[in-house]
This record gives sequence, structure tokens and C-alpha cells, in this order.
Amino acid sequence: PEPIYKAMASTYHYRLPYPLPLTAAPPASASRCRFPMASTAPLGVTVSTSESVGQNDLLIVGPGVLGRIVAEKWRQEHPDCKIYGQTATTDHHSELTKIGIIPSLKGPRVDQKVPYVIFCAPPYRTDDYPGDLRVAASNWSGEGSFLFTSSTAVYDCNDNGFCGEDSPCVPIGMSPRTDVLLKAENVVLEAGGCALRLAGLYKKDQGPHVFWLSKGTVDARPDLIISMIHYEDAASLGIAIMKRRLRGRVFVGCDNQPLSRQEIMDRVNRSGKFDGKFEGFTGTDGPLGKRMDNSKTRAEIGWEPKYPSFTEFLGLSN
Repeated sequence: PEPIYKAMASTYHYRLPYPLPLTAAPPASASRCRFPMASTAPLGVTVSTSESVGQNDLLIVGPGVLGRIVAEKWRQEHPDCKIYGQTATTDHHSELTKIGIIPSLKGPRVDQKVPYVIFCAPPYRTDDYPGDLRVAASNWSGEGSFLFTSSTAVYDCNDNGFCGEDSPCVPIGMSPRTDVLLKAENVVLEAGGCALRLAGLYKKDQGPHVFWLSKGTVDARPDLIISMIHYEDAASLGIAIMKRRLRGRVFVGCDNQPLSRQEIMDRVNRSGKFDGKFEGFTGTDGPLGKRMDNSKTRAEIGWEPKYPSFTEFLGLSN
């Protein structure tokens, strides 16, 4: 799952699963968001009943950029495991097969469930996102871990203020965009899975900086704060959480070094690692962002990012 840059060019929100956000019990605001979900048609991966399921086998729902990095890191730790990838189309099945992921389309529920499931698919390719999460939960054996990569967009802050794991969420009914994420989280938590609320995902050739650089000038306010996390760090945090085999918890993934739009692009220009030069932001109004902090997640999971900040990722000094 990645951000929909063009659709959100003026405000840049985080990816819509995307990419989630507590190392303690979910906050009261999360519990207020819970309510029954409608049923959905089956959506699963076919596993032969004659096939034995390994204790470290993994199903990745939505093996895109993030999911493939998860697969690579997971196989490094579990070289004998089977990794399944569930997709909406067959467009990338040959690619998945080449990298050792067993692909499948939407289809009947599995007869044999897998011990580890991570859901990385974005909500914009489905009419029933919570239903898709329910089906993913049905493919989980209840062992290992079930993890949903959600988004820090669910936090109710648009004034560049600070947010942590326990900060309140946007109330249900206030935003269709956050409603779908909170409903999906609800399905996961009630199934005993965990949610990882991710900040803005990036790598060198993907992220808001790439889109803005391609435009040169963007009609958006420069002072909106963006919290970020590198794709590799999002994957390593997700795996660290799954290895803990926790139940019904919500965590946050970010680098704890939020930057404004202007600061991001100043660093891009200064790095010398990109062709072209960004000219500037011209907007003066619109909502602001949020400064995410995941200190509680780090303390409980024992995780630190490979890339402590976007600045250091670019090889620059803070």
C-alpha cells in the first residue's frame, strides 16, 4: 500500500491502509469506534489440504512494495517457510513467483489456515475493506500473529500538534476516509490481531518528495508537518510485532523526526541525489498535519529504525 499522491497533492495524507496506528490497550476513542460489520463474499488464498502448514508460514494480503519487503525479511529469518501472496489481479503473479511468493487471486476461503498473516492492501481497490479484513482473519490459524498495517491518519489532529499511541482518533462519522480504517482496525482487534498505524511511507523513488519534485511547484502550504517512516523500517517493525505474538493491540510506526513539507524539499534539493530542483509551495491555507511519536511502541517491541530520519536517509546531517 502507498500514498495516493496525485489525489492528495494539496494536503498529502498518508497511505490509506495504508499505510496504521498502542502498546497498551486501545484508547477509549478506539473502543467508541467499534460496531458490527456487514458480511462479505469470501476472499482468500487457496492452500491445498494435502499441504502441511509450517509453523512460520506467512500470508501477505497485498504484496506490494511494503509486502514484498516484509516477505524478503521474513524469509531471511525463516528460510524454510512458505510465503503466500493474495492479490486483486493476476498482473504481478509472475513477479511474485520469481521472488518466492506463492500468488493467488480472490477466491474461496482456505481449508488450512496459516499462523502468520499481514494485511498490507490499501482500501481504494475494494468495496468492502472491513470485509476483506474479516476474510483475512478467517485465514489466520490463531497461532503466530495477525497484523494489519493501518495509518496514523486516524488520529484526530490537524494543527501540527503532537500525537502518540494513546492520542484520540477521529470520531466515527466525521470522515469516510478514517471511518474505513477504524472499521477495519475494529475487525482485526476483535479477531485478536494487531494494528500498526504507519506514518507516511517513503524510499528514494517513492514518497511525497518524488511527486512534489516532479511538479516543481505545488499549490499547498509549506508548513504542514509530515511524520514519516522508511519502507524498510515499516517492514522491520511489522515483523518485530508479529514475532511478539501479541493480541488485540495497536502500535505506531514513525521515525519520530517529523518535518514540514518545506523542510522535506529543502533537504531533497540539498542532497544532490535527485535530478531537477523543487521550486516551492505556493499555498497559504488548508489543514496542518501531526507530529507522531512512537516511543511507547519502541520501548515495548524493542525496535529502532534503520533510518532515524529522512534527513539521515539522504546522507545529510540534522
